[in-house]
Amino acid sequence: EDIAEVLVPGLADVAAVDLAEAVLVGDEPPKARGGGDLHLRRMALQTTDGSSLGLVRPGAVIPPFPDQPQLLLLQEGRTVVMDRATIERGVEGVPLMSRDLIPEDGRSLVIAPMTARGLVLGFITAWRTDREEPFDQQDADLLTEIAAHSSLSVDNARRYTREHRAAVTLQRRLLPAASTCGPALETVGRYLPAAGGAEIGGDWFDAIPLPSLRVAMVVGDVIGHGLHAAATMGRLRTAVQTLADLELPPDELLTRLDELVARLAAEAAPADRDAVGATCLVALYDPVAEQCTVASAGHPPPIMAGADGVARPLPVQPGPPLGVGGLPFEPATVRMTADDWLALYTDGLLTRPADDVEAAVLRLADRITALRRSGSTLEAAGRALTEQTGLPAPDDTALLLARVRPLPRDAIGQWEFPADPETVADARAAASGRLALWGLTDLDFTVELIVSELVTNAIRYAGGPIGLRLIRGDVLVCEVSDPSNTQPRLRRASLADEGGRGLFLVAQLSTRWGSRYGRSGKTIWAELALPE
Repeated sequence: EDIAEVLVPGLADVAAVDLAEAVLVGDEPPKARGGGDLHLRRMALQTTDGSSLGLVRPGAVIPPFPDQPQLLLLQEGRTVVMDRATIERGVEGVPLMSRDLIPEDGRSLVIAPMTARGLVLGFITAWRTDREEPFDQQDADLLTEIAAHSSLSVDNARRYTREHRAAVTLQRRLLPAASTCGPALETVGRYLPAAGGAEIGGDWFDAIPLPSLRVAMVVGDVIGHGLHAAATMGRLRTAVQTLADLELPPDELLTRLDELVARLAAEAAPADRDAVGATCLVALYDPVAEQCTVASAGHPPPIMAGADGVARPLPVQPGPPLGVGGLPFEPATVRMTADDWLALYTDGLLTRPADDVEAAVLRLADRITALRRSGSTLEAAGRALTEQTGLPAPDDTALLLARVRPLPRDAIGQWEFPADPETVADARAAASGRLALWGLTDLDFTVELIVSELVTNAIRYAGGPIGLRLIRGDVLVCEVSDPSNTQPRLRRASLADEGGRGLFLVAQLSTRWGSRYGRSGKTIWAELALPE
């Protein structure tokens, strides 16, 4: 529009700017030489009286150029000056072009291609309708100069659009599914890139299912923007998933992640080291204990809405951002029961000019309260929270909403036994009785064997008390807890060994197994698929 306004009325009576459609989405236009259609779209039209004169309006597609010699010169990057007679001969037999592109009283035409790095990005067209004097070579040289300078800006915008689109695509491909619905937790995630000319950021969210129906929820925000931030986000998200699978508590997970970010900063170029960093929040929900443990690395606090419907920020002490090092991350544990909501988000949901972060968090909590009390679904609440202002977002935004799903009352069976060899039979009997109650007698032999091996190992190597727990969800989970922090290790016993086959049997009988550690003691678990 600015280009067209500069030309009218100083140089021409009618001016138009047409760009290749590929340019508008950031792609390179086809390398047309000696023919071919650039698939042009009109971007601007300016006339002396403000009317369109029946010509193609901005936003509309330009009809394909005919293979007329002078028009083909345009695609070779040359400026062309023509009178009306030449033009009409060139479009003879193409009535659409004559009607849509040629003003009724147009006398003289000059077209200058917009080129950059050997590519034709589009054309600037100028007509004289009210003036008797036609365009001359001096006018053509002037329009060529204007087109050359304009092409640089258009090409820069095209390249930025391509990078922005690539970063958005990478970001979205690296994010998990928008919603999940597990036995214990329903989650909805939303990611919105920044609006306008802002570059893509490194915000992400994740909901990672863990053994024993537990779920790790994560949100993070990488420093910086562009492809570098999106790629760093992908590395951190992968690291978080790996660390979560090790069943580390949130504070220890952040400590390991902090060490990784510090290594990434050390590997970066000296000028970029200060730009490597992130904030992150990890929440681990245990439906059996009805507890959620949260740790923060410089991130805004999560917001929980309890049974009364009132949403409140959780009292989490934020540690330093990832990559700073040297300071611990303090975990906070809260009780979460059926139908409670938890919101994890990045600061893009709070960012407003001259806004106070603490006040913005409270306002966000008020909005969640209103949505919760209105009976909104989790999906609808996610949309409302990320689209609530209608204003362009200056930063990208990640939001993860979670709702606790009630577990059936009989979905868990748990017992405690002393460290006495005679209690192994009692543990088998307790497990067998619960399987009968659940109608899972097909698993009786397998579960009894796993319980025998794990309880016997706990008695022999750890002492008591020993906990046994069965959890029925999408799979059957068998857990044995003891007060020892010794790590179980799978090994293959030799033919002469009298023992050492317990964990090997557990691994063979279950679909997967593992262990996790608490403040004192450990839990070994094994999963079995439910019969169809």
